[in-house]
Amino acid sequence: MQFTPYAKGLLVALSLSVMAGCSSSGGAQDGDMDSANSGANTAGMNTGANTNANQMSNATMPDVRTIYFAFNKDTIRPEFESVLMGHAQYLKANTSANVVLEGHADERGTREYNLGLGERRAKSVARFLTVQGVSPSQIEIVSYGEERPAVQGHGESSYAKNRRVVFDY
Repeated sequence: MQFTPYAKGLLVALSLSVMAGCSSSGGAQDGDMDSANSGANTAGMNTGANTNANQMSNATMPDVRTIYFAFNKDTIRPEFESVLMGHAQYLKANTSANVVLEGHADERGTREYNLGLGERRAKSVARFLTVQGVSPSQIEIVSYGEERPAVQGHGESSYAKNRRVVFDY
């Protein structure tokens, strides 16, 4: 196959423009990730935590392994977003680690409803983690509903401690 001089020139120009587009001369460099990420929100949530390569490689298993929910809700409360970010960083840095998210509910409601609510809570946490880049294969969801209360009792303070998701590594 013969190319005309015009076609050869066009191929050379196209190749050079592709190579120039792939160069890393612009934007933030690997060592400059802190300045590139400062003030950035992750997935539209203001977590106050910047994720960069140094944090990821030094990620340790978070100490806080339980987050709590409002009555009859499966939405993540803002005060627990930083806890979830810590778990996400740990799981991304340790791809061989797996977590079981155990969803729980207080004793109010039917057994079936509470099992469903516990599952929705665990799925809400799993969704948060996967949005942050955790592989779904690292996450298992279990719902215990009202069957495994953290605290015995029939008052609001007991109920509040039983509406939770527990991270089990």
